[in-house]
Amino acid sequence: MALPAKLQNDIKQFQRLQQELAAVQQQRLQLDLKVREISHTLEELKSVPEDAVIYRPIGGLLVRAKGRKEVEDLLTEDKETAEVRLKAVERQENHLKERYTTMQQELSQALQAAGVQPQGPPEGGS
Repeated sequence: MALPAKLQNDIKQFQRLQQELAAVQQQRLQLDLKVREISHTLEELKSVPEDAVIYRPIGGLLVRAKGRKEVEDLLTEDKETAEVRLKAVERQENHLKERYTTMQQELSQALQAAGVQPQGPPEGGS
């Protein structure tokens, strides 16, 4: 049985929404990992003597930092930036999850109205 064009279009939109949600979730995980990594680095840096030689990355190079304070300041700034981005991505993810749930319910109802069983385990005989 062929599905109505509107329902086919809605299914395609739902699939795009699934892909977008997965991409945003991946981005959130990466940002969360970055924040935790920077936090860990800042903690480890506290145990390094003030006069220790420390290098910091600039592009593909490692350059000698002026001191521990310079590296701490740069890392703190990176962490704050990553935290702001993480919060924005979390808001986006929550918004997409709400749309996903709403669209999933609407599609399920539309498929049932069209006489098509939603995907999932088949129910007992008809």
